[in-house]
Amino acid sequence: MSVTIAVLGLGEAGGLISAGLVKAGARVRGYDPRVGAPPGVQQCGSDAEACEGAALVLSVNSAADAPDALAEGLPGCDPGTLWADLNTASPAEKLSLEKAAGGRVRVIDVALMSPVPGHGLFTPMTASGPAAADYAAVLRPLGAKVDVLDGPVGSAATHKLLRSVFYKGLAAAVLEATAAARAAGLSDWLRGNITEELIRADAATLQRLLTGSKTHAVRRIHEMEAAERLLGDLGVPARVTRASRDWLADLADGAEP
Repeated sequence: MSVTIAVLGLGEAGGLISAGLVKAGARVRGYDPRVGAPPGVQQCGSDAEACEGAALVLSVNSAADAPDALAEGLPGCDPGTLWADLNTASPAEKLSLEKAAGGRVRVIDVALMSPVPGHGLFTPMTASGPAAADYAAVLRPLGAKVDVLDGPVGSAATHKLLRSVFYKGLAAAVLEATAAARAAGLSDWLRGNITEELIRADAATLQRLLTGSKTHAVRRIHEMEAAERLLGDLGVPARVTRASRDWLADLADGAEP
């Protein structure tokens, strides 16, 4: 007998995941006040209706909407239902959600570790909380990739957001640098330089970034001040450049990387 799963939020991520669940053989009940259900997903009229009879509920809306989805979905949940929050939120917000559930459902903190488009149900996930292993036991047979973390609700969010600081920060630096390169007429050169650096990067690169920034902080402050002036002359906002200068100033004052 196939498992019944409720999906609350049928936007891009929720729609793709729910469609994947249907294809994998699950019975899927869905609700979204703004988006219709994908083919094969039973369209319900409320969060509570979607949760009726579901062994697992996937909340895939937004961090702002997650508390309301929980409050509105709880009346339809059987005791012990698995409630997986897949929204990007802080660890404190995840813990607050668990507290709001009051033990009526078992809350799992789930972090989606790559973009859902192109992956759908197979998007790598990390899960934490006392019921994380049970969450994985439901989804893994359907093809989902779930890494269970040994930690409380909020641990998965912590892992994801720490990665986000690095990866989104790297993207911001690349965006700022390439915008300046276009303004300077050096776009192709800089793109090639960045590509070469990324290809060569390894574990030693990380160590050089950590130790070199501390060792050469004073000199690099002046370098980034010059870079900020260059970007100003080119008409490009120096957001990341200024942040880099400020980090180097803290390191020069004794802060640890």
